[in-house]
Amino acid sequence: MGTDIYGHVECLPTHRRLDEEDVSGWRRAVDLDLLYGGRCYDAFGCLFGVRNHAGFRPLAADRGLPGDVSAEVLSAYESWGPSAYGASWIGWAELARVDWDELGERVDARVHAFSRAGAWVLTGKGFWDPEDRPEGSEWLQDGRLFRRARTSRRDAVQTDGAWEPLWATMRTLAEIHGEEHVRLVVWFDG
Repeated sequence: MGTDIYGHVECLPTHRRLDEEDVSGWRRAVDLDLLYGGRCYDAFGCLFGVRNHAGFRPLAADRGLPGDVSAEVLSAYESWGPSAYGASWIGWAELARVDWDELGERVDARVHAFSRAGAWVLTGKGFWDPEDRPEGSEWLQDGRLFRRARTSRRDAVQTDGAWEPLWATMRTLAEIHGEEHVRLVVWFDG
């Protein structure tokens, strides 16, 4: 059984306030499943420490739900009951300052497999390595290249890939309401 991510983008609106003391609270802006429908354990590990096979220092592991989470997001989370775990959140201000070239703290627990398409192209990762070779080891087998390596945050959470619609939405909300007023609240099952 696999692990899936669920959650919502929340925003603390700055429009339509009567004055600085008029704080109406965080609001659910959009469901995560409308922007991201994938299952990427490298991204889950990099961001939240869930299924962290690549050995990242997670950006926002086990924070739980924010104390001021919106009623809609709290209700959505509670509807999962005990099958939900790993609840956490990360703000756009944090994401905007991430060093995406940072490598995992240790070699990936999985062997990286490459196939030739002109150049070698990563085609998968798996736990198979009967010799448990050290970082940087490479070997050819059945026309494929295998490598033990660390993974960068950029490779785990490809900003121009499946996560781009989420990042674009959060970036747009941050441009309107401010970086500190946009966050992603998540949980997992599986």
